[in-house]
Amino acid sequence: DLSLSKEDLAIQARAKAYAEKHLFPNEIATDERKLQKKTLVGMRKAAIEYRLNGYNHSEEDGGHGYTPLQQALICEELGKATCGLWTVVFKASTPLKRGTKWQRENFLLPFNAGKGRSCFAITEKDAGSDPTYVKTSAVKRRGKWVINGEKWFVTSADASSVVIVHAHVDGDAKKPTLFVVDIDAPGVKVKRIPQFMHSYVYEHYEMVFDNVMVDDNRRLGEVGQGFDLTKEWFTETRIEIAAHCLGAAIRATEIANQYASERVQFGKPIREFQAIEFMLADMAVEIMAAKSLLYRIAAEVTAGMDLKLVHARASAVKLYNSEMAGRVVGEALQ
Repeated sequence: DLSLSKEDLAIQARAKAYAEKHLFPNEIATDERKLQKKTLVGMRKAAIEYRLNGYNHSEEDGGHGYTPLQQALICEELGKATCGLWTVVFKASTPLKRGTKWQRENFLLPFNAGKGRSCFAITEKDAGSDPTYVKTSAVKRRGKWVINGEKWFVTSADASSVVIVHAHVDGDAKKPTLFVVDIDAPGVKVKRIPQFMHSYVYEHYEMVFDNVMVDDNRRLGEVGQGFDLTKEWFTETRIEIAAHCLGAAIRATEIANQYASERVQFGKPIREFQAIEFMLADMAVEIMAAKSLLYRIAAEVTAGMDLKLVHARASAVKLYNSEMAGRVVGEALQ
């Protein structure tokens, strides 16, 4: 049954109202790099008022217990905002829910409440989708872990208080392990802040970890468990991205349709020309297909689908919806 319940619709409506009131009005300022810090603080505070903070976590973990389908509905609405403003709606990184009692109390619960933030450092020069090529190492010396390596594309690092670092213990690819590192810890360095073709509310640092020392209580999960924890985050994030792309395509279509209704040429709105009608119709069909795929997979995850299938289908819907968004936005620009 893919119909949305009253609760689903209420959560979606709340996310829609938040995006329209707090994200849309700040798009141009973000694009021009003029967004004020006090405005960001207000947007984050409002996320709590709309019950969107920690939306991917259970109530026990400081979230609201939303189902995967409800999370997708939230991300669809937030994804209608440009400049990556959806990331202002904060949540603790997924692997933190697998942490120790100390880690939950110091990172998971505070981050879901907006007190601090984590970013994820996994990508390297030669390691992207395949984490086995990671060269960052963690070696235990005198009871402490010493981390060395370089990471690329650490998204939202400038807004974070800790970095979750994916490293290989003793340089062994069979021992992938996660570590929670303070952003200002000795040896943590920002190598470069690359400029991207997009406008994004936060930065994507290139970071160096030079003999960074952390206690064992900063190890997240067991030695060798890092890939499984990272894969869980990958899967959840891919569904989120698919939902963001759906929202972006819907917003682009709505703007294009409105413009086509107001733009008059040759004595009538261009909306009435068949060439324009065909493009809008094609855009609508693309959105219908993408929405159907996303909702189905999110519903299957909610129902407890096998994790291997979840991983595969999350990847598929991310691919399809991101390609769809590119096509639809291209048509909207035309």
